[in-house]
Amino acid sequence: MAWTAKEDLKPSKPLQGISQKQIDEHFNVLYKGYVNKMNEIETKLQDVNLAEANGTFSLIRELEKEKVFAANAVRLHELYFGNLGGDGKPKGRILDLIKRDFGSYEKWEANFRAQGICARGWVVLANDFEDMKLRTWLSDIHFEAPWSCAPLLVLDVYEHAYFIDFATGRKSYIEAFMKNINWDAVNQRVEFALGPMAAAPAHRS
Repeated sequence: MAWTAKEDLKPSKPLQGISQKQIDEHFNVLYKGYVNKMNEIETKLQDVNLAEANGTFSLIRELEKEKVFAANAVRLHELYFGNLGGDGKPKGRILDLIKRDFGSYEKWEANFRAQGICARGWVVLANDFEDMKLRTWLSDIHFEAPWSCAPLLVLDVYEHAYFIDFATGRKSYIEAFMKNINWDAVNQRVEFALGPMAAAPAHRS
């Protein structure tokens, strides 16, 4: 089955501090480019010679390795665009979970912003199914992602995400991102990942 770009994820209204040109370039060039590469890789895999498989170099190894890179790029971008377009005001179940697992929303936000400054690629707030707690993960490249976690909020800090509007001003970009978070979309991901189960009362130490 072919991979297709999810046009409905592009923010449908102007964002605060992030231009439409920035969004269009990011969505149409970067994100759609990864979608196209996924289709190219999967087409080539249909005809790959499995008998040539080798851990040092083989076509199947290279294609499968880059498929992970491209697939993560597609999915992370979809999550990123999907959690834009809101008013940036945290609410609902995700706010309760953040307070439970980080002590306060303010503590979590300060940490999230700091990780955004030092990450080279992505910052992801996710639910860890190992202990059903929220954790914020820093990822420098599309390969880096912990298993058994469900991403809930994704921040792209590659320069292509902000350079048109902010040049090297990543801190200002993160400020704008926080004002545009669609917490309703994040809460939908929470419901999908966690279901109706009650939140555990204990705070993580």
